[in-house]
Amino acid sequence: MPKVAKSEPPQSLEAALAELEKIVSSMEAGQLPLERSLAAYQRGAELLKYCQAALHDAQQQVKVLENGILRDFKSDAGDNND
Repeated sequence: MPKVAKSEPPQSLEAALAELEKIVSSMEAGQLPLERSLAAYQRGAELLKYCQAALHDAQQQVKVLENGILRDFKSDAGDNND
């Protein structure tokens, strides 16, 4: 099996998500040969790992900004305290 070169990291979370969507679409179409499918799957796994890390980092930043207390979002629409 040929070695696959390490791909460049995405520029941003949004770029990673866009590339991941393209990969999923092409794989769902079922038109890729086996080797390209495997390479696409590998790239998708790399992008998924990148996205998970970016989201984890963002969550950690929110924790720091809120002094370590994450609160559930509560809508004011249902409150009748007027």
